Amino acid sequence: MSHPASTPPLPQEPSLSVPPGLPGAGQDPERYWLEHVYKGGSRQLTVRAVIAGMLIGMVMCLSNLYVILKTGWSMGVTITACILAFAVFSGLKGIGLFKKDFSPLENNAMGSVASAAGYMTGGGNMAAVPALLMLTGTLPSAGWLVAWFAVISALGVFAAIPIKRQLVNIEALPFPTGTATAETINALHGHGEVARHKAWLLGGAGLLGAFVAMLRELRSTWLSTHAPTWLQPPFIPSKVSVPFLSIRGRPAGDWGLSLDLSLLLIGAGALMNWKTGWSLLLGAVLTYGFLAPAMVDQGYIAEVTFKSINTWTLWTGAAVLVSSGVLSFAFQWRSVARSFKALTGLFGKKDEGEAADPLAGIECPPAWFPLGFALLGPIAVGLMAYLFQIPVWAGVLALPLAVVMGVIAARVTGETDTTPTKALGPVTQLIYGGLAPGNVAANVMSANATGGVGLHAADLLVDLKSGWLLGANPRQQFIGQLFGVVAGAAIVVPVFNLLVPDASVLGSEDFPAPGVLVWAGVSKMLSVGVQALHPSARVGALCGALLGVTLVLLDRWAPKAAKPYIPSPSGFGLAIVLPGSSSISFFIGAAIAEVLRRRKPKLAETAVMPVGSGFIAGESLMGIALVMLKAFKYMPK
Repeated sequence: MSHPASTPPLPQEPSLSVPPGLPGAGQDPERYWLEHVYKGGSRQLTVRAVIAGMLIGMVMCLSNLYVILKTGWSMGVTITACILAFAVFSGLKGIGLFKKDFSPLENNAMGSVASAAGYMTGGGNMAAVPALLMLTGTLPSAGWLVAWFAVISALGVFAAIPIKRQLVNIEALPFPTGTATAETINALHGHGEVARHKAWLLGGAGLLGAFVAMLRELRSTWLSTHAPTWLQPPFIPSKVSVPFLSIRGRPAGDWGLSLDLSLLLIGAGALMNWKTGWSLLLGAVLTYGFLAPAMVDQGYIAEVTFKSINTWTLWTGAAVLVSSGVLSFAFQWRSVARSFKALTGLFGKKDEGEAADPLAGIECPPAWFPLGFALLGPIAVGLMAYLFQIPVWAGVLALPLAVVMGVIAARVTGETDTTPTKALGPVTQLIYGGLAPGNVAANVMSANATGGVGLHAADLLVDLKSGWLLGANPRQQFIGQLFGVVAGAAIVVPVFNLLVPDASVLGSEDFPAPGVLVWAGVSKMLSVGVQALHPSARVGALCGALLGVTLVLLDRWAPKAAKPYIPSPSGFGLAIVLPGSSSISFFIGAAIAEVLRRRKPKLAETAVMPVGSGFIAGESLMGIALVMLKAFKYMPK
């Protein structure tokens, strides 16, 4: 499932073999599922599944937090969590700590918990809150932010209830990531050798990623006071520049065109599709090899540093991302129309002679939706007013808007595997820019509310799709999702405060945070007007908006043979905001994965996802560990 900042699509496992057969013409798909697929007697939401899901989800949340500040992307959670949980429980059973096998439906329930926790960085959470920090210089205390994230995410879980049966049971939307998760669970629990191989690849890649990160980040001056010389490891430079390549008389590395020796970035690139990977490279070369030098020559960019260049190019890149995201979303108007039709159907009268609901004891009761909003809605409005000085009327308006956005996000995710946060966020910002002009907090945090509800509604439906295919109990998955929400909110806030002690960290080469810059830029422009921008930046933004629209139109209407050669607007736009070295590393990872898929498809199917995920998890968690050591003064900064 994709979340903008977007999660690259994950490679999928071989075709799923469940459910067995298809319902015949005129047969009720829900009754067919109940009779042929549902496994009511199997262990599902056990205590160990909940605990494992919360712990693994918290770890994945930390990894995603680091990655989103580095790259603007949130990475896939559920499949990696399922592989990791299978490996851990298999190992514990092997040494006698558990007698019962970790069942497929336990793994699926664990994935629901882990997914809710791991995606706590999405839905604008780790874009809106850092953006608010950049714009105002302050944030609410950690306890209040934990409450905010938990309430908004829980509202998203409740918002999924009234549309689940229509989208998953009746229409059988593909929800590709949910389908891939079910396939992965089947493969893990059905083929021990395949499962062990993937687990070893994931673990080995994680250890390698952590080791390389340690070598890159530790300083020999610190080690020399704690260890003899022969124990000091060789240090890996952060970046390697191309020798003899210069631009305007300066080494290309000064402009950002170097190789970032980060396995995290290479692993993330491997999980992208090839089109996004080469689009990132193209965007980086054009931005840092041509556009930035030209703007320096004109005097619009003061100096050749990433921060100075990014201050100007941000407006061009943000315009590409926003215009392409909104237009792509507009082309999905049929999905939006179907969403509104389903939403109005929630309040229609039911036929009194309608047959008894066969899934009444399994699905979440429809009454849970209004009860959840009746309980949590006033709390959300109160938090908006108290924490962000959002007028009560504006907070109340955000609730129905969030439900609408959640319904739309869920359907679009089901049909395309992309949760349209980067389109829905600016739309909400635009609405509140008109309703509450000049109120930066209302502009940013109302978009956070609608984005968070939309993401967690879509995330739960992705998990419920895998459960539908495997025969799981949806009510238990719903409860598991709430456990995950609490775990994710509890961990993401304190670690964010350690990583980002003040706004100066954001937009640096260490944490480019492109998603944050886009949210902050849109809010600033809506609150003060485009006249506040330098004239050259306005031209850049206009060109970026036109480029984003053009790329979407070309991708939609160009001949089929030409489409592979049209750059991805999301990849191209992000390259304008990211350091060039990051985009180059993304490209290398994508290129390696593409070569494997073409020449060694079986090896790629087995190795790309666990190795890429391992690199990401290992380096990000080691990076957080080193930051914590520095924060607690066990290492010099």
